[in-house]
Amino acid sequence: MKLWFNKGAWASKSAAAKLSGLDPEQVKSIAVIRHAALGDMVLTRPFLIELRNCFPNARITLSLVSNYMRGAPEDLVDRVHVVYGSDRRDKSPFEQIKQARTLGYHDLVFDLAATTRSIWVCVLNKARFKIGFPYTQMQRRLFYDAAVLRSDMEFEAETMLDMLRLLGFNVGHPPVFSLPGSTTVRERPFIVYFTSASGEYKCWPKENFAQLVGRMAQQYQDHDHVVLEGVADWESIDEIMQPNRDKDNVEGLKLDGVDEAISLLKGARLVVSNDTGIRNLAIAAEAPTLGIFFATAPFKTVPFRYLPASGQHDIVFNHDGSIPVVDSVYESAVKMLSQA
Repeated sequence: MKLWFNKGAWASKSAAAKLSGLDPEQVKSIAVIRHAALGDMVLTRPFLIELRNCFPNARITLSLVSNYMRGAPEDLVDRVHVVYGSDRRDKSPFEQIKQARTLGYHDLVFDLAATTRSIWVCVLNKARFKIGFPYTQMQRRLFYDAAVLRSDMEFEAETMLDMLRLLGFNVGHPPVFSLPGSTTVRERPFIVYFTSASGEYKCWPKENFAQLVGRMAQQYQDHDHVVLEGVADWESIDEIMQPNRDKDNVEGLKLDGVDEAISLLKGARLVVSNDTGIRNLAIAAEAPTLGIFFATAPFKTVPFRYLPASGQHDIVFNHDGSIPVVDSVYESAVKMLSQA
């Protein structure tokens, strides 16, 4: 193998020599480190699918962190390695290091996290070649043999695939997720709204969502309008459902788990959501999505990082980072549904 780039990536002085003479079919063991929550986790699927195609004889290990296991693409790997996370503070530093080292030696290591914990996993385990996408030049030089320059201007799933392009592989486009699971079928087409996120500061105001749902329910009376409720107390959808209580095509729904969410999202005509994992899950489920982005401290919006190039996805945001008005989101939703 060799490195294929002039710009847009980085490699150490010894990188070319380390790859020289290594044939893709001779690669026997690969580790992929992905310490991330549900939304970012599902974006790993296209990378793992292409990785299997590029290295057909390799045994693939996926390294996870114990507090982020939901949505892990275990169906695409041969082994799962788990390091202790924030939910295992009972473990001593010695036990944490010992567990991290159980990843073992691999021909290739891909760090798809670039966190302090993932870097430690890289340091504590040997490999012939290590590739990452860290944000700083110092991290590249200290911990990896090669790195893709991470950008907030590109869909993150594509950035991961760039790691394979760096090695000369012509991977597919657009990314393929092959997300397993059944598809919810209803008597009428339906639109899904998810009004929550990882924190309240990332949430479009509930009164805005209430207005949007009301207008959409009036415009699309032949559709069901399903408002999903989160798990925390502050994620209640009462403020959205109350103004729309007289509309028989609006319903609230609380899902039991990831599998039920995947099934529902797979069947949706459109998913309208804040910047949150549910939208990424909908993207992986190949449902059209409309993301709402804005900037409020401490959250800094990065809309293009979560915008696939395919035409069935859109984002709404203002140039100054302010909260989008209901009209903007409504107009985008109507336009998307008219093109479906």
